[in-house]
Amino acid sequence: MDLDDFESAIAQLPLEDEPAQVSSQSAKDAVEYIDAQWYTFVNRRGRWMDLIGDYAGSEPFVVDGEALIDMILDDPLLALGRENDVSFQSVHAVYTLERILHDISKRSDSFEVVFWHERRFFSLHYGKSDYASCSRSLARIILYNHLKSLNIPVHTFSNLSDPEWKVYQRLKKPMFVMTNDGGVVEESTSEPATARILLQRVFLYSLLAQGVSVTILHGAEYRDSKIMSFVYEQRLDSSPRSRFKEDFWSSVKNAEEFLTEHETRVRKGLSLQPLATATSQDDVDLPTHLLETLSATESSFIKQHSGLLCIFVAHMLCVPHIDLKDRARPSVPLPDQLAVLLTSIFLPKMFLALENVASTTSLDGRVFGTLLDAVLRSQDADLSSLLGTGIASELDSLWKTQKLPTPELANLRRSFPPVQALQQMAGSERPPLSLLPFSHPLFDEELAAIHIEAEETSEEDEERASHLEFNTLYSDTQHWHNPKRAILPAHLGGTDSVGPMTEWQRKKQLRSEQRFMSKLQWQAETLTGALGTPLQQMVIPSAAQGKKARSATPTPRAESSSRPGSAPNSRPGTPLGKGGKKGKKETLSSADKIRLANHAKKQAKEDDSNIAWWKEQLANIEDRPTSSKIVAIENLMRNKRTKEGWLSVEIRLYRVHLEFTRWIDDSQRESPPTRDRSTTSLMVMIKDLYESKELFPTAAKYLAMSLIALGFADYIEAFEDGAVVVNDDRSLCFEFVKLVKSKSGHAVHKWMAIREDPVVWQLRLFGEFMDRSMDSASDPRVSFKPDAWQRKVLDCLDRNESVLVAAPTSAGKTFISYYAMERLLRTSDDDVLVYVAPTKALVSQIAAEVYARFRKELGSKACWAIHTRDYRVHNPQNCQILVTVPEMLATMLLSPPLARTWTPRIKRIILDEIHTIGQQEGGAVWEQIILLAPCPLIGLSATIGEPEKFNAWLASVQKAHGFKHTFIYHPHRYSHLRKFNYLLQAEDKPAHLSSLQEYKRTDRMRFVHPISMLSFGARRLPPDFSLESADCLSLYQAFESFKERLEFDVSGLDPTNFFANQKGSLLKQKDILRYEKALTDKVSEMIDSTDPQDQNSVLNSIIEKVSDPITQKVDQQYVPDAGQFFANLITLISDLHASGDLPALLFNFDRKVCEKMAQAILSVLEEAESKWRDTSPEWKRKIKQWEIWVSKAKERERQAGRLKKVKKDEDAPPAAEADTSWEASFNPDDPSPQFSFAGMSPAFTKEDLEDEIQSLARWSSAPEWALKALRRGVGVHHSGMNKHYRTLVESLYRSGYLRVVIATGTLALGINAPTKTSVFCGDSPYLTALMYRQCAGRAGRRGFDLLGKVVFYGLPMDRCQRLVLSKLPSLGGNFPLTSTMVLRLFNLLQGSNDAPVARDAIRSLLRLPHISFVSEVGREQILHHIRFSIDYLRRAGLLDAEGNPVNLFGVAAHLYYTEPSNLALVALLRHGVIHRICNQSSLITAKRDLMLLLSHLFGRRYLPKAYASPKFLQNIVRKSPSTVVLPPLSDDARRVLLRHEDHIKRVFTGYAVAYVAHHAEALGQDTKLPFSGKSLCPGSTDLTPSPFTEQLRRTAISTVARSPFVATSGHGDEFGSVQELTETSRDGLHLNEYAIPSMRQFTSVPGQDNDEFALNAYLLDFYMHGQTAALKAANGIRDGEMWYVLQDFSLTLKSIRTGLVQLLQKASAAAPSDEMSEIDSGYGTLDPAEADPDIEGPEQGDFKRPSGVSDRDWRVYEVVNGVTAEFDEKFRAMWA
Repeated sequence: MDLDDFESAIAQLPLEDEPAQVSSQSAKDAVEYIDAQWYTFVNRRGRWMDLIGDYAGSEPFVVDGEALIDMILDDPLLALGRENDVSFQSVHAVYTLERILHDISKRSDSFEVVFWHERRFFSLHYGKSDYASCSRSLARIILYNHLKSLNIPVHTFSNLSDPEWKVYQRLKKPMFVMTNDGGVVEESTSEPATARILLQRVFLYSLLAQGVSVTILHGAEYRDSKIMSFVYEQRLDSSPRSRFKEDFWSSVKNAEEFLTEHETRVRKGLSLQPLATATSQDDVDLPTHLLETLSATESSFIKQHSGLLCIFVAHMLCVPHIDLKDRARPSVPLPDQLAVLLTSIFLPKMFLALENVASTTSLDGRVFGTLLDAVLRSQDADLSSLLGTGIASELDSLWKTQKLPTPELANLRRSFPPVQALQQMAGSERPPLSLLPFSHPLFDEELAAIHIEAEETSEEDEERASHLEFNTLYSDTQHWHNPKRAILPAHLGGTDSVGPMTEWQRKKQLRSEQRFMSKLQWQAETLTGALGTPLQQMVIPSAAQGKKARSATPTPRAESSSRPGSAPNSRPGTPLGKGGKKGKKETLSSADKIRLANHAKKQAKEDDSNIAWWKEQLANIEDRPTSSKIVAIENLMRNKRTKEGWLSVEIRLYRVHLEFTRWIDDSQRESPPTRDRSTTSLMVMIKDLYESKELFPTAAKYLAMSLIALGFADYIEAFEDGAVVVNDDRSLCFEFVKLVKSKSGHAVHKWMAIREDPVVWQLRLFGEFMDRSMDSASDPRVSFKPDAWQRKVLDCLDRNESVLVAAPTSAGKTFISYYAMERLLRTSDDDVLVYVAPTKALVSQIAAEVYARFRKELGSKACWAIHTRDYRVHNPQNCQILVTVPEMLATMLLSPPLARTWTPRIKRIILDEIHTIGQQEGGAVWEQIILLAPCPLIGLSATIGEPEKFNAWLASVQKAHGFKHTFIYHPHRYSHLRKFNYLLQAEDKPAHLSSLQEYKRTDRMRFVHPISMLSFGARRLPPDFSLESADCLSLYQAFESFKERLEFDVSGLDPTNFFANQKGSLLKQKDILRYEKALTDKVSEMIDSTDPQDQNSVLNSIIEKVSDPITQKVDQQYVPDAGQFFANLITLISDLHASGDLPALLFNFDRKVCEKMAQAILSVLEEAESKWRDTSPEWKRKIKQWEIWVSKAKERERQAGRLKKVKKDEDAPPAAEADTSWEASFNPDDPSPQFSFAGMSPAFTKEDLEDEIQSLARWSSAPEWALKALRRGVGVHHSGMNKHYRTLVESLYRSGYLRVVIATGTLALGINAPTKTSVFCGDSPYLTALMYRQCAGRAGRRGFDLLGKVVFYGLPMDRCQRLVLSKLPSLGGNFPLTSTMVLRLFNLLQGSNDAPVARDAIRSLLRLPHISFVSEVGREQILHHIRFSIDYLRRAGLLDAEGNPVNLFGVAAHLYYTEPSNLALVALLRHGVIHRICNQSSLITAKRDLMLLLSHLFGRRYLPKAYASPKFLQNIVRKSPSTVVLPPLSDDARRVLLRHEDHIKRVFTGYAVAYVAHHAEALGQDTKLPFSGKSLCPGSTDLTPSPFTEQLRRTAISTVARSPFVATSGHGDEFGSVQELTETSRDGLHLNEYAIPSMRQFTSVPGQDNDEFALNAYLLDFYMHGQTAALKAANGIRDGEMWYVLQDFSLTLKSIRTGLVQLLQKASAAAPSDEMSEIDSGYGTLDPAEADPDIEGPEQGDFKRPSGVSDRDWRVYEVVNGVTAEFDEKFRAMWA
């Protein structure tokens, strides 16, 4: 479903229609054909994303076993199957397998491994040498057998058509398969390799056609808690073969036959059995099996090669007893002829013979080679002198048993004289670097435990640099994107270099601020409290005034005095039927007596007035029909005087009377729908009246009669016991309907009584009206009755403790933040509370709510302030409540001057939506805040999956800071969510819309019972699975239907039995939760005991029983195409409108699609209105009448003028009333109400709305269609829309005018946009279990709705089921202590003069047991990591020997979020690469080359190889201005970065070696595999010492940091790259590739350095042509991503420019001397969506060349400034 036109964009490029003809003989043609027809487009559509956090969550997925084994065997470090090398290092291969499994399982344990026999060619590589194929075949079986021994499910199928695979797929529902695509076909690709690629493409195609997504295994990045890779998706295809020509399928068949022929030849006719038949033969005597197998079939071979066979068997006898570290062997040089003989004839034969029995430890090619070399060099006739008598006698016994010929070792020595041993070149590898001298008081103290001696190093070890090395201490004084702005306030030393504002600029800014405050005030007015009532602003006196007032008299809480009904009750009541106890008589003072007398007089006067008014209202409606009376009374109930006192009870009792009357008069009164509707509404009203505080005895009497009439006589006592009845009775002003006979007390209307047990009736109809409190009780601290868990939160806050609260949306978390704010505002005038929200939209809303709730006069200080990356309101450092985003607070906490002045004032930090810590972008910032916070935290979230691990880490951090921490978990929503599927089938067309008033809703909205979701095949119920009371009842009834087949007694679940103890009292929500648990426990037991393949199981019968019959009959997997999707939107919303389910939020996760949806709805409404106006006599009559009224305008003006001259009586009605006709407010251009979803709102007038829309049209970039849609009650909300438009949408939605809002995830995170219905429109990879719960949670407005609805539109049923039944994924995290972070910590200390808050933060950080909740790294290793990071920073010229940031610190720190790109840029600047680029003679060339370089460093986006293949690219580039694939990095830059990488590698190799050396004893020997923890080899040899074992020990490669498993392939402690260091280091060294600033990603050349993906040239392309359409069509950048990626790069350019400006200023004589101020913002450029018409964005302006700056340095600035300005100009033109 191409909703965003992404696929049609490339279709507009005039590409070649038809690729070359497919020859049925040519695999190469077939690959080109499938790529051109299909695979390149799948590649283009693919998304690079976090497979776990952003895509699958906790859903199951499959790892393709063949792709996994192929990746292991292709490892360049693994010595196995190489040409003329006898190495067969299976121990290394098994280690690599376990390392990959460990990497995946650390991030998700929901995967299984699957092998398809048909795909064996992918890992066996037939077509290379027979030796390579046989080696890989044996290794494959060894790895498979090892996999089977692990705690991971492993499955084998014949192919994708295997019925067993279909069953597996149906039951397990894997979210995706991790596999590979085989690569691309190049000129040099062999025919067998091409055939393998073709078969792999067809495999991917078949998987996607089966509806299973695919992700790429090779090239995936395991970054912190994330697995980053490409995701390819496609919907189910029922006839996949029809897409391609038959010639293509013939080619596929030929390729398969071709590879099968190769297999037959290599295996000498020996067939390869499916892996399922392979078994691990640990108990088999392998040497005996080998000799028996060969004796039976290969007697001549044995005779010919008896010597080699004897040595091979001898090595097999030795290997299981050899210590792992002694198997770390260099490659053995054997005579060339012997190597050829071994690899071409002998070893393939051995491997095939051992194939089905070999185990991991039975073979070692390097040990075999060493033994063979030793025999060739030995002069002894037999092996006993070399191997010792034990092995020799065992070998001799074998030989005799098998009656084999005596081995001819002498002939072997004669035929193959040993090769002269080569002396290893000493010093070919550069040693790890020694540490440079460094000393810092705080770090010296904390790093003392791991003290490592520093040495002065030689010159050649230093990276020589000569550019921009001024050795100036860095002091961050200016804005990161505009060096002319100082962001620190003047009172802290900040000074702007911009001149003072002109009068015009001041007025302009003032206008802007006034407009902002006006909008904020309006936004605040639309916000409501938990009960849907407008917020009352609380005036808080300053703390000093408060103290004075408290010392005089105790002050009551402001909010309780302002709350309606909080005044003391004038007539104290007692529970009905209970006599009040006589207490001691209270003595009143004279003043109190006077006050009470006055109050009584006033009350009596009010009562008289109310009686007269109420009688008048009753008289007015006396002659009206009942329905009209009901409307009138409901309107009166909104009147203020009916809200309290006796009148509030009587008017509601009259409403009960009218409901009975209507029911009695209804001709269908005994029909089930009428009975249900009437009994439910009556019971709701009766329950509410009994809960009234003003209930009087007469009213109570009539309520009791009502209960008798309805059949609830048994409930009267419980109702009366709980009611509070005032002592003063009164008679009613109306006659209540007669319901009970006065003599007998029986009901008058017998038919009114319910016809089922009251418990069953409540379950069926009353669920949403049940009492939802959870042990609630009054608490003087808040204005409502908090539940037990809420009181626990309040207690924690009062004790100044840290707290993490996990509770679903609508549970009641909101008050926590505002209670903390109020507490701080009341107790201090100086303390600060920081509220951190993840999005700018939430920041704006929270600020408006703070504004609406609190007012406090603080003189020059503000009560609150906003600070985001794009704008600020008030001074962030001079307020008490700061509302900000995480990036801002992290930067402020790391700001040196603020550490002296502002940070110590922070007393509480609130982290809202704390689960966003697990997001791919920006998560590390949350962790940095938690680590640096100087105060207790409040963490809030509705969607933390498995929060225990995160909470344990958070508690440890808070403990290190000296704060107690509590975790509070509340699992229940306040309101239930009811799910519906909107059924669309292929033949469904939009319902005709003549007008919304006449619209008859369709029956497409189908209820989805939660249990019916289990038809999806779920194997568990998620923790938040819930049932409404009606769902519980229908589930019990399903149980009852099949009770004979159930293995438990159903009678205990009969609601009348289950709730037997509660007869006579209404059920509460907590009772339903108990019942729900009893039912779902039985369901869980059934799931566990049911065979998922049994379609006739009782579980499936129950699922079918509760499922919607209509839904079951249709194609539940049908997905509408884009045309049908957009066309039927109007029907969907009209159905919601007709059923009273608006307002609704419609969610789609693509910005462009949201806009297209709104346009589609608008278009239909306008067209229908136009047709109606053309044909409606009513409209024409109305227009004619209005035109007459307009024609009399002058006459009315004259009349008004005459009236002004006449002196009017004061009590006369105003003249304006003469003009209140409908014509005065009528405008024919306004939408007609019957073609608009807009609601009526008392919060604003039509004129207000028009003013806002006119303002938007004038000042912002909001498109015309968006403004038209607003007038019809439809809005769009996503982060690309103008900020003022977004705020208007939020406010209009909250106030009830907008009733349809189409949004991305921007409204999912905490925004106060409560809705009745949440609709999920279409699928998206970003619609995860987490996002589903966030968005669905908006429905069910507390204070508005007791029930929320969730609707799925345009999604297949299995996708809906997966979303609902998926459990929330556990939180992901990041490693926050990067090299740049270490650098910024030093800046914090140095710039703040070691401020106490800075020292404390860093001390506690360095003393944590774990730095991150997803890190296995312990404290000591963190200290080592920091020490070597310091050494790296010293060598990078960013830190001096005393820990002061120097030189290019600004560039590195400002771009901290791009590491390692920022450090690569620093290296290139220091080593003159950028100087050489910028000082070229041509400025144009210089700018292009610089842009190319920066495109390699920043904003890197990968392209799959197939999409970047030369043939396809040539086709695209010919028709597009884009180059698509980024040209290679220049040789100069690559050389510098390679040298820098070498330095990094040597620094961190030194770290690894030093750490292991310091902790050798604690770490012990590394003999355990990383995933299973198994030991493969003995810890020490149990062989009798012999010359051979001594030789092995003596010549083994000694390793410290390298894993001994990897060392078996001949690798020591010299590492080729940082990646190799992190992936092959020993156990206990938890090295994180992404915490070490490796340059590998920049220096690798696609196609040459085993690099899986090419780089997208989108940034360079945009700089060159500025065309977003080309970026979408050719570069594959989606509309929804376009603005983000370009803006990020624009900010990066500005940061680089600012860093250069500051450095040049400092280095020049003109440098300002002020060194004390520091920025408080890591960002701060103008976001077009935030643009304000009266404030211009902070731009660079003219920067004059400082004196003393060289020509070369100045030229760098000029080129950087030129590139920045040009890119920004194109970027701004994009959204202008």
